[in-house]
Amino acid sequence: MGAIGDCGFTLREEGAIDGPMNRKERAGELLKRLPGIYPGAHCELDFSNPLELLVATILSAQCTDKRVNLTTPAVFARCKTPQDYAAISQEEMESLVRSTGFYRNKAKNIRAMGAALVERHGGKVPETLEELAALPGVGRKTANVVLGNAFSINEGVVVDTHVGRLAQRLGLTKFSDPVRIEKDLIKLFPRDTWTDLSHWLIFHGRRRCAARKPDCGGCELRDFCPSVK
Repeated sequence: MGAIGDCGFTLREEGAIDGPMNRKERAGELLKRLPGIYPGAHCELDFSNPLELLVATILSAQCTDKRVNLTTPAVFARCKTPQDYAAISQEEMESLVRSTGFYRNKAKNIRAMGAALVERHGGKVPETLEELAALPGVGRKTANVVLGNAFSINEGVVVDTHVGRLAQRLGLTKFSDPVRIEKDLIKLFPRDTWTDLSHWLIFHGRRRCAARKPDCGGCELRDFCPSVK
């Protein structure tokens, strides 16, 4: 889909927004509505500690959360510490994560991540974006997931495919690059909402605004969405 500019939108129906809205106004309207639409929005990866979330998020690349959640119980039962991940063989880790796709590379990264935690951080998951993003198999998105959900630190906005798609459709950005999308979202939303914002948008993307067949007719945001059909 093409880039969306900072256009306004008017839909004259009862209770609808009447008049054009700029990006900041749309962001404000989203903050009013999304918490009520998705009050239980949360990270849908199963975990009980920061290390488990780190591993689960690495596995979630090019894979659904549902599939990851079916895979991780066996992984977490086998490996409980960074030392366990560093010591497990490549072959055994591959067999454990095979169903998530790209399993060779994921197994390699998870083992290397475990070794890096032991060597650089005393076996603890770091709590800064820079240190997390420097770990094997971990980029800015994964680091933001761990910081926001395991440590309650709002360092940035998680921009996955859902967040990126909705940010474009809602006219919050004109970019397709995740880093540039994140910068736009950071400018529009208060810092203390960044983690929740990603959850709300991901929930909406999965339940209403699908990539191929968005449910515009049933969408709670249709009266001010620039992309509504």
